[in-house]
Order: sequence, then structure tokens, then C-alpha cells
Amino acid sequence: MNILTMQLGPLATNCYLVWKDGETHAVVIDPADNAPRILAALQAHGLMLDTILLTHAHFDHIGALKALQDACHPRIFVSEDDKNDPSGMAGGLLTYTDTYRDGDTIEAAGLSFRVLATPGHTPGSVCLLCGDTLFSGDTLFAGSYGRTDFRGGSDVQMLFSLKRLSELEPETRVLPGHGPESTIEEELQYNPGMREAMRR
Repeated sequence: MNILTMQLGPLATNCYLVWKDGETHAVVIDPADNAPRILAALQAHGLMLDTILLTHAHFDHIGALKALQDACHPRIFVSEDDKNDPSGMAGGLLTYTDTYRDGDTIEAAGLSFRVLATPGHTPGSVCLLCGDTLFSGDTLFAGSYGRTDFRGGSDVQMLFSLKRLSELEPETRVLPGHGPESTIEEELQYNPGMREAMRR
């Protein structure tokens, strides 16, 4: 699996372009902003956009969504629990063709993504597990975790979500919505939120 990370938008959101060797289609996770840059990356690698997967529906993760939809007509997945913008932070930018729920598997561009519901940052926040790589959105960051003080956020749900992620294989690579990558093993050792969740 090939992964290109682009930091896009005013909040330096991580947008991931993901594709498999030998495939001509790709997946974009959280198209934060700057659709021309995302389209240029696709073109540079000789790829067509097959599917967009959203970890949640906040404006800083979906800024390029409508432009990419118009340009490429991909499938667009958002959690069933975020599709109506319960946090009120989509800014009118949300559009989608499909929804997913916990436990669903999305087959796209020759890859399989397992949906893990991880509410807390938003009611419909999800993490996406592809092989040994976790795209954690704004649930889990290197050394911290997503804010819970927005409308629809929940401290209690976040701790349950972090507890769930703590049970993944330690070597699982963590690619978050903001900041540097990590591993589950590193977060078990150094992340205060993860350590608190494990005590529950």
C-alpha cells in the first residue's frame, strides 16, 4: 500500500492519498482543502479517484469534497451518525453518496478498509483500518486525542473509543488527522488519554 500525506487547509489537516501497487485507482481520506493539489497528486501518480472516505464531517476535513466530486464523481462515504452534521461544523461542505457503520468493510481501489466507530470528537467519528495501518482522524493523535468540547462531543465516548483502539495490535501504524504519525505501541506508552482509557 502506498500512502501520500498532504497537509492541507488552515488547520494543516492530514489528507491521505492511498493506492495499491498495480492499481490505477486510488482512495482519498479526508480531502481537507485545495482540490487542485489533490488532483495534481492523482495525475502525477497516474491515478483516478475511486472513493473518498471521511473520518468525520468537520469543515477542516472536507473542504475539497465538492470540488473532487464534481471533477471525479467518486463514491463518498461518511458515518451514518455524522451525515446530518450533528456537530454543526460541516460549514455546508458535506456531500456524500454512501454511509457506513461500525464493522463495515469498504472495498476500494483493490484495498479493504474496516470501519471502527470511535465517537467522542463527533458522534459519527470513525477510524479506518487497512491492513496494519489505522487512519485515526481526530480520535487519536500522537501524544493526544481529539477535542470533545464541540457540540456532539463526549469525554465518556472518547475514553471508550481510545480503549477500543488500545486493543489493536501494538505495531499498528497510526496516521492521524493532524500532526505526525505514531503507532499504537507508542501511544500506549506516552499518550495520557490512552493510558487513562486503559485504566477503565
